[in-house]
Amino acid sequence: MKVYFSCSITGGRTEQKTYQRIVRHLEEQCWEVPTAHLAGAGVLDEDGKLKAWEVYQRDVTWVKESDIMVAEISTPSHGVGYEIAVAEFHHKPIFCCYETGKRISKMILGNDYQFLQIYAYRSTSDLFSALDAFLQDFQQ
Repeated sequence: MKVYFSCSITGGRTEQKTYQRIVRHLEEQCWEVPTAHLAGAGVLDEDGKLKAWEVYQRDVTWVKESDIMVAEISTPSHGVGYEIAVAEFHHKPIFCCYETGKRISKMILGNDYQFLQIYAYRSTSDLFSALDAFLQDFQQ
């Protein structure tokens, strides 16, 4: 099964190490992560070579083809918000996580979509426990 991992790119990369841990954890649990490269240090250079419409087409296609979305939302990002909306429109389960103490958009926090879970974590170990429980509900 596929997980679309969403994270801030141009909005800021302060949580990059957390992004890498999340992707590694998902892959260790045998999830296919087409967006794994987004957690890497060179993503700005890599995606910078693509035209805007290429990134849009690629990412929307990946959201549609994925079974679940996992979004790290600690750093505000227009792209992540848009991807969450696309996933909701296509009736995908969505797990949003953020570091405790960060300010999160009320557009996300106020969303009552039945397959959306929002989780504030203190460490990746408690994040992974919550993430694994969420993913287990949707595994086939």
